[in-house]
Amino acid sequence: MSDLSACSDLVEHVSLLNEAQIIERIFKHIDNGTTDLGDTVWREPVAHYHTQERFDAEIALLRSLPVPFCPSAALPEKGSYIARQAAGTPLLVVRGLDGEVRAFINACRHRGMQVAEGSGCSRSFVCPYHAWSYNLEGELKGIPGADAFPDVDTKQHGLVEVSATEKGGIVYVKQKGQINADSMENCLDYFAPEQKMFQHTELTDQANWKLLTETLLEGYHIKSLHRNTFYPYGLDNVNLVETFGANSRVIFPFRRIEKLRDIEPSKRRLDGTATSVYHLFPNASVSVLSKHSSLTIMEPLSPSSTRLVSYFVVNRQTDDIEISVEQAQRDAEFVQSSGQDEDREAARAIQQTVTTAANTHLTFGYFEKAIVNFHQHLAKQLDR
Repeated sequence: MSDLSACSDLVEHVSLLNEAQIIERIFKHIDNGTTDLGDTVWREPVAHYHTQERFDAEIALLRSLPVPFCPSAALPEKGSYIARQAAGTPLLVVRGLDGEVRAFINACRHRGMQVAEGSGCSRSFVCPYHAWSYNLEGELKGIPGADAFPDVDTKQHGLVEVSATEKGGIVYVKQKGQINADSMENCLDYFAPEQKMFQHTELTDQANWKLLTETLLEGYHIKSLHRNTFYPYGLDNVNLVETFGANSRVIFPFRRIEKLRDIEPSKRRLDGTATSVYHLFPNASVSVLSKHSSLTIMEPLSPSSTRLVSYFVVNRQTDDIEISVEQAQRDAEFVQSSGQDEDREAARAIQQTVTTAANTHLTFGYFEKAIVNFHQHLAKQLDR
């Protein structure tokens, strides 16, 4: 399969609307009662949300693509590491003494025990089963009672490495094959080096990973689903939707964007007046909010369960505004309480119906352009 991912399928030069164009387009939509529209209706078979055959094919696809694993800020110093499952594989991602990020299958070469768990900072990894030890480059450095293993060549028994790279403030991992450097040239710079991570969460939902992804990519549901949470602050079905290759950006304006009308266009700033959600094909998203941004990876556990792995960072500082960690934390807590739980509950409720006779397929219309783009590219890749 080709390297169709959050990076490689971007057009040669990604051309997204700039800040002034975004604000002007939002005002036109507000004034005219319109929103960005697609031109295709997509019907996704409900079997794709619950059958093992489809799930297995999607896992194989995820392992063949460069997929976001964490923000670079989650590995801030030499020896920083994260150990977790990705596409069903236990992985260990670590920043080496040379500053480079490497990824390994998290399995000791003796009996397969995982050599690390969670996250932290270390200068070596020691298997808790029999204490075989490995350095940050994955090399086997110590075997207790080595005389009992005369045929083990330590140079050939390091941790098994998989391809990893950093681009635009994100660590990407590809489990099968090497990441093509050319495919990373057009990745967007989602995070700046100075942005600091302040929180990491993991939640498990009884819903297919695609259902959870879909909740992020349209504003058609704002008034009906978020009537008492997000809707009092946001606009219903007023969105900017841009697709670039398999990826997309959906912008959700707040009502307070109206304050910008009285400001000279060249001095208008979008900060604090809208949320931007980038879908990084296939199973990750970057959300840029008022004072914080997040990277979320939808890790499929089974056809009907998903682990949402999220990393939160303080937004970029500007000459006019300095954002503290405390402010970013409060912003994240507000967002969680103002709609995200409702999105997750919707996905869980839909999961309960996809195995029934109610629908043969789920329908996505013109208001759901980014979701249609997602399914078109997913189908294209799985058909290869």
